[in-house]
Amino acid sequence: MRANHLLPFKLVTAVLFLITGITHAQEVKKDQFETSSGALNIYHVGHASLYFEIDSKVIHVDPFGKMGDYSSMPKADLILITHAHGDHLDPEAIKLISKENTKIFLNQASYNSLEKGKVLANGDNTEFAGFPIKAVPAYNIEHTRDSGEPFHPKGRDNGYVIDFGDTSVYVAGDTENIPEMKNLYDIDIAFLPMNLPYTMDAEMCKKAALIVQPKVLFPYHYKMGESDPEKLAQLMENVSEIELRFRQ
Repeated sequence: MRANHLLPFKLVTAVLFLITGITHAQEVKKDQFETSSGALNIYHVGHASLYFEIDSKVIHVDPFGKMGDYSSMPKADLILITHAHGDHLDPEAIKLISKENTKIFLNQASYNSLEKGKVLANGDNTEFAGFPIKAVPAYNIEHTRDSGEPFHPKGRDNGYVIDFGDTSVYVAGDTENIPEMKNLYDIDIAFLPMNLPYTMDAEMCKKAALIVQPKVLFPYHYKMGESDPEKLAQLMENVSEIELRFRQ
């Protein structure tokens, strides 16, 4: 693991704050980390929606209009879409935060729906504004529809690893604790989903965290569907090397 260069976070909640000249009309929780590329601000919009601000760049992930007022949020320089389900791919929210030169990175199924953007498949590497981005697998092994088809089939959907200077952030997307997580190294901050039947329960989320070994773990995606954040907190109590932060 990298040396612990993450500074204490700054949490902003239940307030209105100004971002690039635009005032948010809803409560958005914020964490701040120092990186070799400057301050990284992470805004937790809700469910699977979040965005990053660093070096005057704004990167939105899975904007979903039911989670916040995207008309009041900062415009995106980059939008990352993990997959084509409606709570991750929302064309109206994308429209609200897009400007003339906004880039979109997404998987093939999302491109088929949105009809624009740069397609990334599992294992593809790219960069944005000097920040390396890798698309990684996100899929179900255990949880399936009544037909037996996984909610998220292997090879279709993406998670993303973004390197902000010396700080590596893993946004897992909708996934279970899959074997490919063993291929992730030096993850500083991880977003792991937790809700049934679509992603992981508390035990699976802990297993994923122990594989990925982030310094900071943000469980997310747990406000819709079955989930038990209190159980995860109990399971992680004795895992001193991972700091657990709930923001939903």
